[in-house]
Amino acid sequence: MATAPVNDPIHQFKMNSIFDLFKVGDHQISFTNSALFMGITVLVIVGFLLMAAGRGALVPGRLQSVGELWYSFIRKMVDDMLGEEGAMFFPLVFSLFSFVLVANMIGMFPYFFTVTSQLIVTAALAVFVILLVVVVGIWKHGFHWFALFWPSGMPTILKLVVGPIEVISFLSRPVSLGLRLFGNMLAGHIVLKLFAGFVVSMIAAGGIAAVGSIAPMFMAVALTGMEFLVAFLQAFVFAVLTCVYLNDALHPGH
Repeated sequence: MATAPVNDPIHQFKMNSIFDLFKVGDHQISFTNSALFMGITVLVIVGFLLMAAGRGALVPGRLQSVGELWYSFIRKMVDDMLGEEGAMFFPLVFSLFSFVLVANMIGMFPYFFTVTSQLIVTAALAVFVILLVVVVGIWKHGFHWFALFWPSGMPTILKLVVGPIEVISFLSRPVSLGLRLFGNMLAGHIVLKLFAGFVVSMIAAGGIAAVGSIAPMFMAVALTGMEFLVAFLQAFVFAVLTCVYLNDALHPGH
C-alpha cells in the first residue's frame, strides 16, 4: 500500500478494507476502518455507562456523576421539547447523541478514524430519523398527519403554492441534518491537519522557518480546542433537531 504524503489532509478520511467478508454478486463486502471505529464507539459508550452505573452509590463518585449528568442532560431536552408523550423516544435521542458525540471525540485522536466525517454514515442517521418521523406521524394520527404539508386556514390558491414548498422543506431535512454534521467534522479536521502540516514542514526547513512555526503551532492548539467544542455542539444540534422533527410527528399542525 502506498504511503500517504505527510501533509495530505484528505488521506485521513479514506475508507480502507481491513478484511473481506463475503460477496454479493460482483460487490465485495468488507470490514472497513469505518466499521471498526463504529464498533469501538459503541463499546466505549456501553463500557462507560456500565462503569458509571455499576455501583449506583447514594453519593456518586466522579464517573457516576458524569454518567448521571449525561443522562439528565438528554432527559431534560426530551422532556422540554417532546413532553410526557415523547418519553418513549428518550432511548433513541440518548443513543444518537451518545454515538455522534463519542464518534466525534474519538476522531480527535491522531491516527484514529472520524466516523462522522463519512457522508454515508451521517446520511444514514439522518434518513433513519426522518423515516421514523413519518412512521410515527402516521401511527399516531393516521394519514391526517399529512395535513402538516397543507396549512389550515389558508385560501386554496395559496395552499397549492405553500403545500409543495412544505413538502420540499420536509424532504430537505435529512439533507441538512446529515450534511451539517458531515461538513463540520470534515472541514474542521482538514484545517487542523493543514496547520499541523505547516508546523512539521517549517520545523523541517530549519532556521527562521523553524522559529516561525510557533505561530501555526498556537493556531493548531487553538483549533484543537475549538474542534472539541464543535464535536460536542454537533452532537447536541443533531439531538435537538431530532427532537424538533419528532415533535412534528407527535404534534403536527401550524
